[in-house]
Amino acid sequence: ICTGGGVTNATASIMALGLDPRFDLSAAYWVIAGIAGGDPKDLTIGSGAWARYVIDGDLAFEIDAREIPEDWPYGMIPLGAHAPAAPGDDVTQGWTVDTSSFTLNAGLADWAVATSKNVSLPTYPASRKFSKQFKVFEGALSEPDVMLGETLSSSTYWHGERFSQWANDWVQVYSTPKMNFMTSNMEDSGTLTALYRLARIGRVDADRVMVLRTVSNYTQQPPGESAVWSATADYPDAGLPALESTYRYGAAVVHALIENWSVYESTLPQLESKAGP
Repeated sequence: ICTGGGVTNATASIMALGLDPRFDLSAAYWVIAGIAGGDPKDLTIGSGAWARYVIDGDLAFEIDAREIPEDWPYGMIPLGAHAPAAPGDDVTQGWTVDTSSFTLNAGLADWAVATSKNVSLPTYPASRKFSKQFKVFEGALSEPDVMLGETLSSSTYWHGERFSQWANDWVQVYSTPKMNFMTSNMEDSGTLTALYRLARIGRVDADRVMVLRTVSNYTQQPPGESAVWSATADYPDAGLPALESTYRYGAAVVHALIENWSVYESTLPQLESKAGP
């Protein structure tokens, strides 16, 4: 299914599918895949990240950028808070909502990374040239790869160094300080909202949900450029590296599930444990 762009479209589309009486999705695996903005500190164009957490970035207080207090790093504040939160802070006190953070099956994410690790990708010279502008960012200068990395969902198409700092903090605030923001998206908190509601009535198994995002562009500018440049720059190679990686990484997982369905219908995939000494 193509959900449509934005959190609201994704929520409505997945809820409609999940409630359709023609389908029994109680044992279905969900491979939620799409392109994303990538944190240039962690990964490059064409790389993919399987998430352990999906964090919502819309449910917040926001102060206009022209009125942010001088001692604040950015103008985003957790619901019910009085100032920006730091990783490790407790944001469960006061009022909040239950769709700010979604915990995925970490073992399944590990398996998805391992299953898609040996996928070969095409070479895109224009994207490699584009990434070389990000001279101080190891991730952007690396080769495309697949890895674990958390995703932040927001219908607002944000960009810039300060917002990237916020995204890294926000993901850790709403997950754990050990997690790492790597990709931005515009749908996944909506998709997960629908799936977790459907799981409550037994129509979906939330332990069978996987989220893959592949990098089409970066969430902030390179040295010497502005946030406006970052937000409005054309995607190198018209976004093809991310689209191709989404298909290839996702297909590796889908085919593994299909080919071993006699096992995976009733038993979740997991990495084989290495024998210890």
